[in-house]
Amino acid sequence: MRARIKDKQEVAKETLLVTLDLLGEEVDFVPGQYFFVTLPDVGHQDERGLRRHISVVTSPSECGILGFATRMRDSAFKRSLRELPVGAGVDVEPPKGNFALPEEASRPLVFVAGGIGITVFRSMLRYIREERLPYQVTLLYSNRDRKSTAFLDELVELEQELPGLRLVLTMTQDPDWVGETRKIDAGFFRAHLDGDLNGYAYLVAGPPAMAEGVQRALEEAGVAGENVIAERYSGY
Repeated sequence: MRARIKDKQEVAKETLLVTLDLLGEEVDFVPGQYFFVTLPDVGHQDERGLRRHISVVTSPSECGILGFATRMRDSAFKRSLRELPVGAGVDVEPPKGNFALPEEASRPLVFVAGGIGITVFRSMLRYIREERLPYQVTLLYSNRDRKSTAFLDELVELEQELPGLRLVLTMTQDPDWVGETRKIDAGFFRAHLDGDLNGYAYLVAGPPAMAEGVQRALEEAGVAGENVIAERYSGY
């Protein structure tokens, strides 16, 4: 499916949000899914090529567009993405994947995001807001510092707009941050969640080491594996 770059915006230090115009096509997807995008060759090549799968950061309610956000690294894909202008054509494939917003809204959710893992949860939260859905969500979001925290201002606004959302931020290497600075461990969950920890459904998204560490922390906190769904984001 052909698409065109509609907008490019830096949403954190070295983090780019790209919105694609689907040129009149519509796609159905569930918040949390990913899609493949292939960039045109503008002179950069490496062994990984110019095709990547990236989580959808926009909501299904935003008709006619797909968006993604990515950390800008030194790969052919990233260099090409940086140079491509607004209006450039790209190829996209329909979203797919099983990491998705649960259909059942009665059970409270805990979203655990590390770094760029926030993309799937931005899609989910925007969808919850637009469709006025009755989810109860605690978002635990870990970053090194505020400059590298994608969508920080938007998430703060979403917390004010959504009565069912509570945002807990932790900055592990920001000397000027006055909030949480701990990594997300078993004690972190006990400190920020009320009642029986097995009463929640946990969705975890982040780099592999972070996602695996969070799963170990939940196990240490006594959370059964059946209550945890994790998505690991390796570098793309």
